[in-house]
Amino acid sequence: MSNHHAIYRSLGISEEVLSYGESILNELRERFIQIDNIAEYNQLKVIKAMQDAKVSEACLLGTTGYGYNDLGRDTLETVYANIFHTEDALVRPQITCGTHALALALSSCLRPGDELLSPVGKPYDTLEEVIGIRPSKGSLAEYGIAYRQVDLLEDGSFDYENIKKAINSRTKLVTIQRSKGYQARPTLSVDKIGELIAFIKQIKPDVICMVDNCYGEFVERTEPTDAGADMVVGSLIKNPGGGLAPTGGYITGKKEYVENAACRLTSPGLAKEVGASLGILNSFYQGLFLAPTVTASALKGAIFAANLYERLGFPVIPNGKEERHDIIQAVTFGSPEGVIAFCKGIQAAAPVDSFVTPEPWDMPGYDSKVIMAAGAFVSGSSIELSADGPIKPPYAVYFQGGLTWPHAKFGIMRSLQQLLDDDVITYQKDGFCLNIGK
Repeated sequence: MSNHHAIYRSLGISEEVLSYGESILNELRERFIQIDNIAEYNQLKVIKAMQDAKVSEACLLGTTGYGYNDLGRDTLETVYANIFHTEDALVRPQITCGTHALALALSSCLRPGDELLSPVGKPYDTLEEVIGIRPSKGSLAEYGIAYRQVDLLEDGSFDYENIKKAINSRTKLVTIQRSKGYQARPTLSVDKIGELIAFIKQIKPDVICMVDNCYGEFVERTEPTDAGADMVVGSLIKNPGGGLAPTGGYITGKKEYVENAACRLTSPGLAKEVGASLGILNSFYQGLFLAPTVTASALKGAIFAANLYERLGFPVIPNGKEERHDIIQAVTFGSPEGVIAFCKGIQAAAPVDSFVTPEPWDMPGYDSKVIMAAGAFVSGSSIELSADGPIKPPYAVYFQGGLTWPHAKFGIMRSLQQLLDDDVITYQKDGFCLNIGK
């Protein structure tokens, strides 16, 4: 046994699982080269954005108190605006997560009597309470903001006919969720988002088109703002934080909309002028610098997972050959046992809390029990190796992240090993064929 195989065996991976995984990887070499090429382009884009903004050592220091004249904070926002090719950006540790950033963007641009439209179906679970689809204190619905949605067609394409019918005089903002969330639908490419925005703008040019960009940053060479989005929103503990940002979110786009968000985040009259960065800016800058290659590692893990589980007969979205537009990989097991075993395997592969067994629980913002596996350096960071899913039909798990490709690779094989160990699937010595044990 080689040293390579020996270290995997010491980490609980059987020879059968390792051999099966390696056989799949041999077919993915060319695909991984393409991912590396995109990462190289985006790495250079980030470097150029930093150089153009004249990032200096002083930018890494941070401020306290009110945060007046925070050079590092203001420069970082210029860097984000440069990367996304926008007029302005808001990048703050005071934005606690992606849901918070989205709520901030929506509430700052919508007023009582306005209507919010989602032309891509139901939004992510945690936004249901923000909007008021599920009643919640402080929702948009409580402030007299209406909501309308148009579901995607069965093939995952836009229902242009009904989108046109849905847009009316009250339609103020259109929200477009790039990633699938807990849904079995395709993730939207930047090109597809651009087509949708162009269609909407033809009908109503002054409508605000906002894109929930979570999980999508640096997956492609371009971002939704390059395709006509007025505003994009995301979380720093996902792709753009590179695994180093300990908290934070961003909103970037037209100056007017960014200013609206800043006034809602702080207060009218203060806007972007206050908000101390404390000692956090170093991790924001360095995380952003690493983000393109970290995202590439996560993408490789997602593609590896898709190919590995697809060949075992499990439905996967996206499939093993599809182009990628975010870092999320969905695998449908059809049973709670499959979801739980997968998450146990991912947890066992973690550098932190590998000895912990994840269990489904009632998470805030969700309508069913959710199981989450994350042995992360930053709590909740989904650019780190993690997996989660609601315990409800069709019993799908959503895998994402991996700061390095070797860790993502190990995590996927450890998840498969757990399915074997828990008798969710069986192995038959018939070549490299794994059979589902019913």
